Amino acid sequence: MPTSATTQTVLSRMMASSATMAASNKLINVNASNGDYKVWEDPSFIKWRKRDSHVSLHCHDSVEGSLKYWYERNKVDVLVSKSAIWDDDAVSGSIECAKCWVQDLPFVKSLSGYWKFFLAQSPATTPPNFHDTVFQDSTWESIPVPSNWQMHGFDRPIYTNIIYPFPLDPPHVPDDNPTGCYRTYFHLPKEWEGRRILLHFEAVDSAFHVWINGAPVGYSQDSRLPAEFEITEFCHECGSDKKNVVAVQVYRWSDGSYLEDQDHWWLSGIHRDVLLLSKPKVFIADYFFKSNLAEKCSYADLEVEVILDKPTTDVKIEVTLFDINTNESTNLLSTNVACLDIQQPPHYPLGFHGYKLAGKLHNPKLWSAENPNLYTLVVSLKDSSGNIIDCESCQVGIRQVSKAHKQLLVNGHPVIIRGVNRHEHHPRIGKTNIESCMVKDLVLMKEHNINAVRNSHYPQHQRWYELCDLFGMYMIDEANIETHGFDLSKDFKHPSKEPNWATSMLDRVIGMVERDKNHACIISWSLGNEASYGPNHAALAGWIRGKDPSRVVHYEGGGSRTSSTDIICPMYMRIWDCVKIANDPNEPRPLILCEYSHAMGNSNGNIHEYWEAIDRTFGLQGGFIWDWVDQGLLKESGNGGKYWAYGGDFGDTPNDLNFCLNGLVWPDRTPHPALHEVKYCYQPIKISFTNGVIKITNTNFFQTTKELEFNWAIEGDGCKLDSGILDLPTLDPQSSYDIKWESGQWYSSWTSSYFAEAFLTITAKLLGPTRSLQSGHVVSSQQLELPMKKNSITLVPKTKETMLNWETVDHKLTIRQNISEIIFNTESGAIESWMVEGVPVMLKGITPCFWRAPTDNDKGGEADSYFTKWKAANFDNTHLNKENSTVKNISDHLLEVTVTYSVDSEKSNGLFKVDMKYSFHSSGDVVLVCNVNPKPDLPPLPRVGVEFHLEKSINNVKWYGRGPFECYPDRKAAAHVGLYEKTVDEMHVPYIVPGECSGRADVRWVAFQNKEGSGIFASIYSNSPPMQLNASYYSTAELHRATHNEELVKGDDIEVHLDHKHMGVGGDDSWTPCVHDTYMVPPLPCTFAIRLFPFGCGFEHIDLRLQLFIPLKLGFRWLILTVKKVEGQESLSGMNSSNRKSIASKPPNSLDLRPSSHELRNPQTLF
Repeated sequence: MPTSATTQTVLSRMMASSATMAASNKLINVNASNGDYKVWEDPSFIKWRKRDSHVSLHCHDSVEGSLKYWYERNKVDVLVSKSAIWDDDAVSGSIECAKCWVQDLPFVKSLSGYWKFFLAQSPATTPPNFHDTVFQDSTWESIPVPSNWQMHGFDRPIYTNIIYPFPLDPPHVPDDNPTGCYRTYFHLPKEWEGRRILLHFEAVDSAFHVWINGAPVGYSQDSRLPAEFEITEFCHECGSDKKNVVAVQVYRWSDGSYLEDQDHWWLSGIHRDVLLLSKPKVFIADYFFKSNLAEKCSYADLEVEVILDKPTTDVKIEVTLFDINTNESTNLLSTNVACLDIQQPPHYPLGFHGYKLAGKLHNPKLWSAENPNLYTLVVSLKDSSGNIIDCESCQVGIRQVSKAHKQLLVNGHPVIIRGVNRHEHHPRIGKTNIESCMVKDLVLMKEHNINAVRNSHYPQHQRWYELCDLFGMYMIDEANIETHGFDLSKDFKHPSKEPNWATSMLDRVIGMVERDKNHACIISWSLGNEASYGPNHAALAGWIRGKDPSRVVHYEGGGSRTSSTDIICPMYMRIWDCVKIANDPNEPRPLILCEYSHAMGNSNGNIHEYWEAIDRTFGLQGGFIWDWVDQGLLKESGNGGKYWAYGGDFGDTPNDLNFCLNGLVWPDRTPHPALHEVKYCYQPIKISFTNGVIKITNTNFFQTTKELEFNWAIEGDGCKLDSGILDLPTLDPQSSYDIKWESGQWYSSWTSSYFAEAFLTITAKLLGPTRSLQSGHVVSSQQLELPMKKNSITLVPKTKETMLNWETVDHKLTIRQNISEIIFNTESGAIESWMVEGVPVMLKGITPCFWRAPTDNDKGGEADSYFTKWKAANFDNTHLNKENSTVKNISDHLLEVTVTYSVDSEKSNGLFKVDMKYSFHSSGDVVLVCNVNPKPDLPPLPRVGVEFHLEKSINNVKWYGRGPFECYPDRKAAAHVGLYEKTVDEMHVPYIVPGECSGRADVRWVAFQNKEGSGIFASIYSNSPPMQLNASYYSTAELHRATHNEELVKGDDIEVHLDHKHMGVGGDDSWTPCVHDTYMVPPLPCTFAIRLFPFGCGFEHIDLRLQLFIPLKLGFRWLILTVKKVEGQESLSGMNSSNRKSIASKPPNSLDLRPSSHELRNPQTLF
C-alpha cells in the first residue's frame, strides 16, 4: 500500500513551508508590541500544526453504531421547526444543541458550555501567561461557547457592506484589536486510553492561537471553516483526575479579515462547536464518495477514495452502502445495498496516495431537491483479525451534475433554480446555530417553493448541509473570500492579483471542498463573492476542477462571464439583459442570477417579470434572491423593551445603516408579504387560461402530481358561488393537461349567475405530509379571471329618497343626508367632519395627495433616486391653496360643490392643479370626481389619489380587492381578488425601517366601520379603475420620520389613502431607480371618481351594501341591502325568506349581508 503523504498534505506543506520553519519564534510573539512581528498580519502564515482539511468525522465504534446514529439523526421534520427560538432562550439552546449533535458518539466529546472569558483591547494587553495551568481565572467573567462575544455585552457589533471597519492597509490591522481570552477544562475518559486526541474547532472568528496545559498547539485563520489540532502529547493521561486546560486567544482582526469583507455583521469569537475527538493510532482521516450514473440511470458506478492518517499494510478497509431510510425494522445492518471492493494501485488517479474502492448499485434511488433520497455510507477500518479499529460514515446521494448547451443538468434534466441567498444569522446569538432554527429556515423555504440556496458568502455549519441533503435543497457552497472594500481604493493592488494572497485564498477553497465534498445537495462550488478577478481565481477554479469534476464552478467576479465560471451568474442584471445573453448563440453556458430581486424593506417588485422571462427563455435557469433574512440584532431600548437593531445602533462606525435588512423574512423568521409573491413565482404547478383553454402544467422534473389534490372555486364579485375537487389524471414531470373551460364543473355556476366579474381559483394541495410540509399544504394556487358576462342585469340602489338639507354659516356648509351630517369648510375646500347617526366618522379630508413615505428602494440611487427628485420637487412639503369653490343646488336631492386647488410648495407654485367636484345625494351618497393636472416637468409621482382621516375607532376594514396581505402594483400576482377583513392594526406591516407600507392593490370597494357598525363605504365609480388602498394609525409624515418601527407614534386618527395610481415599489436592486416603466406614474393629467356612503349601527336605514360591479355605460351600480325596523322586528329588504331567518338572528356588528350563491345565480330573489 502507498505510504507517502497525501497530495493535499504535500500541497499545504509547500504553501506554508517558509512560515512553518519559524513557527516557534512567531508563537512566542503572540503578544507582540508595536514594531514586532505579528503572525496575525502575515498572509503567508495562515496556520500552524493545523491538520489537513477533511470531511466531518464521527468516530464510530461499529457499523451498527454508525447506522443507529444516522437513523436517529434523520428523525427531523417540520415539527422540529416549531421549537425554533429567537430570544434570550437561544443562548442556552445553542449550548444544548451543540452537545446534542455529538450525542451517542462514544469517541466525541463536546466542550460547549460556559468558558471563562476576558476581553483585552489588544493582543499586547492580554493577561500575561493566561494560558498557563496555574493561572487564576476566578475573577474572569463567563461566556457561552459557541457564541460571538459582541452578543454578550463585550465589544460591539459592526455592520458594513463594502467598506472595511478598519483603515485599509493590508495586511496590517489596527493595534486596537479586541482580543478574546478563553479558558476551559476537561478530563479524558478512561475508555480513550491509548488513543489519539484531536481538538476540533468548527469555526472561530477571525484568527486564534490555542494552548493545552500551557503548551502552544496551534494557530489558524478562516472564520468559517474548522481548525483541528492533535493534542495527544499535551494532555494528561486518560482517566486521570488532573484537569486539562484549554486556552484560546482570539483576534478580532487579522490579515484574514481582508478576505472576509462580506455584507453582514462583523462578529467575533468561538461561534461554532468545540469538540474533542478520540481516534486510534491508525485511523480514517478522510474519504470521498463519487457516483456515476449509467445511461437511463439503470445503475450507478460507485467510488470511494479513502485516506488513512498513517497508511499501513496491516489493516483492511471496507466500504458499504446502506438504505436505512426505508427500514422499518430494528435490523439496520440488513439494509446493505452495495459493498465496494478495494482497487489496486494501477487504477488510482495520478498523484493520489490513498485507497480506492469501487462497486455498483443497481436501480439507484436518485437524489434531487424534489426527491431527496439518501443512502448511508459506512467506511470501516479493520485489523488483521477482522476487528473494527475505526469507523466513519455520512449520508450520500446518488445524483449527477452535468452541463449541456446553455443548461445545468441534474440527473440529466435542466432543473430550474428557485433560490435564495442565506447568511447565517440569529437575532440573539449572531452567527451561532441552533438546529431547530435551521430547520425553520428550510421549512419556510419549502413552504414557499424555494428549492435552492446559495451559502452567502462562506461555508456554513456542517449540520446545515446535512439538513439540506435531507430536506432536498440545491446548494451553491461558497468560499469565505470577499474583498469588496478594495474597490474603494486605488492605492493597493487587489488580492486576487497578488501572489502573496494566493496561499490564503487557495487554502479557503481547499478547506471548503474537502469538508463538504460528500454532500449531495451541493451542485456547485463558488470561488467567493465580490472579490474582483485575477490569476488567483484561475488557480482556485483549476484546483476545484481537478479535485471534483462532478460539480460545476461558480464565480460572479470579473463580470460573471470569465473562464473561471461554468455558469453565467450576474447579480441584479435587468431581465431584458439576461434575455439578451440567453439568446447569444456564442454563449454556451446557462444564466443563473447569483443575486436578484433585492428584498430590502417593502420591495421585490417586478419579480414576476423575471419569472415570465425565465419560464419562456431557453438558457435562463433561475436565480437566487437577495436575501433570506433581515439581519437585525436584538437590542434593548431605553424603555426596557427590545427592537431589531441595524448598523449604527450600537455606536459602530463606520457602518452602512440598514443595508443589512434585505430579507424575505424578519429576524425571527416571520415572513414579509413579498414572500407570498416569491411562492407564487416559484410554484411548480403552472396554470394558464388562454383562448378558452385552461392549461395545467407540472414543471417539476422528477415528481408527478400523484401526491397532490387539485381543488377549484368560483367567485362572483367576491362571493363564493361553488367549489369542488378537480378530477385530473396524474401529470408526469414536465407534462401538461388541457381543460376547455366550458367543460369544467364550474361552468354551470358561471352561466346561471348574474355577477359582473368572476374568478376561478385552482389550487394544488398535498394529500399527505412530507418531511418539510404538512398535509393540506397549498403548493400552487392560481386565480383566473373569467370572461365578462353579456347578460348581467342592472341593479340600481334601493334607497329611501329624502329631502337634502343644507345650510352655510361662516364658511361652513352643513349637509344633512339621511343618517349623516357633513360639515364642509368652503374656505379650505375640504370636509371638516362627517357624522353618522351622531357618531364622528371622518375627522378631516378629503384632499388630494401625491406623496408617500419613501421606501428603501425610493431612496436608492443618491442624486438619481426617486426620493431625491421628489424632495427637489418639494413633494414632501406641499400645501393646498384653494383657488375657488362653488356650491350649486341641483335639486332637492342633489347638491354639487366644486373646489379648485393649487398644490404649492415654498419653492414652486402650481405643482398640481386639482379640480374636485362633490355630488351630495339625499340618499347619503357622496360622489367625488377629481381632475388632476400636474406640471409636465415633474419627476415620476409617488401616487395620485385622495387622503382623509377617520376617527380612530373606525378601525375595522373590509374590502373587495387584492389581498389579504400587502400588495402593490408591481407585486400583486400572488394576491387574489376577494373579500377580506382586517383591523387597521393588522394591516400595518412592521418593516424594521418604516416607510410606505400596508397597501392593498386593485380595490373595488372598502368599508370602514367601528365595532358598533357605523362607518363609511367607498368604491370606485364610473370608469375609474380599481384603487390602491392604505389605512394606518401612522401618518405618512410619521412613517417618514421614524427610523425604527418601534419609534412610530400612533396618531389620533386613521389616515386613509385611496389612490387612483400608485407607483410600484421596485426591487431589481435598492441602489438605483428601478421601478419598471409599466409601474411608474408619469406627471400626466388624469381623472378619477370615488363614491362614498355612510352606514350606521341602527336599522332604520341602510346598514351595508355590496357592490356587484355591473358594467354600465354611465358607470357602476350596486345592490343595496336594506335593514328596516318593522313593528320592533328586523325586516331585511333584498333578502329571501331563508336568509332573513338566518341573518335576523345575528347581532348587527356580525351581520354578513353578502348574497348567497343561490341569490347571485337568481337575482330576482333579491327584490
